[in-house]
Amino acid sequence: MLTPTDVADAARRVAPYVRRTPVLRAEVDGRPIVFKLEYMQRTGSFKLRGALNAMLGGDGPEHVVAASGGNHGLAVATAARLLSRPATVFVPVTAPEGKARRIEATGVRLVRHGEIYAQAREAALAEAAAIGALCLPAYDDPLVIAGAGTCAAEVAEQVPDVDTIAVGVGGGGLAAGAVLGSGGRTVVAVEPVNCACLHHALAAGKPVDAVVDSVAASALGATRIGEIPFGVLRAAPVRSVLVGDEEIIVARDRLWEEFRIAVEPAAAASFAAFLAGRVPGDLPCVVLSGANTDWVPA
Repeated sequence: MLTPTDVADAARRVAPYVRRTPVLRAEVDGRPIVFKLEYMQRTGSFKLRGALNAMLGGDGPEHVVAASGGNHGLAVATAARLLSRPATVFVPVTAPEGKARRIEATGVRLVRHGEIYAQAREAALAEAAAIGALCLPAYDDPLVIAGAGTCAAEVAEQVPDVDTIAVGVGGGGLAAGAVLGSGGRTVVAVEPVNCACLHHALAAGKPVDAVVDSVAASALGATRIGEIPFGVLRAAPVRSVLVGDEEIIVARDRLWEEFRIAVEPAAAASFAAFLAGRVPGDLPCVVLSGANTDWVPA
């Protein structure tokens, strides 16, 4: 079973490679807020934390294979380059070109396969089995989850008076990591209305398939919540909330207009929940998790 100690161990492993991303205190609509500027992480998202921890803390084969909507793939590719390991990354053909381009720029092999993440994942699993490589999950892995948790652990150290941490949910790795790394703070798990595998799993009492149809699907587009993240999240007092695509776009645009912060839609989902009054707390922190987008503010 994962514990906060696993997050502390992960923090020590990845410290030589990751950035300790800054926080920004602000006031929005009359409420105080803290932004965790994780989009400033190397690779442009929190995913590098989990990929590095899995490679450094595991004992699998040198060759790494991964499937991703983009951010995990870029993290695996970058971690492999940093650690001088060969890697192959599968992405769906619908992956944003900016993310695919950045993965290829690391020098790893990029394979476009399938229309959605689940299809790319099946192809990655098949290749890993065929060549005896390590298939590194995007979220359903204890080392990946513990690595993701180092983001919330940093928030707890940087701003001890934060009482709530809001994160976007794809497969659940960041949310589960936030539970483990937040020092007992309330965790708000935010999903798009039509991309809500955690919300449906909590209602069903087990992971179930969910529709993937959102402007944020390239990063939050898991068809089913991971078994390991779900175990952590079901046992914790996690608040599951939903936001619409329109709310996400408004939140993304306000981040640019008011703070000159340009992030991808998935990273704005947690801020959308804050703007809608769905994030409680006297001093909530919103994790801006990634900025791998070719969107240019108008």
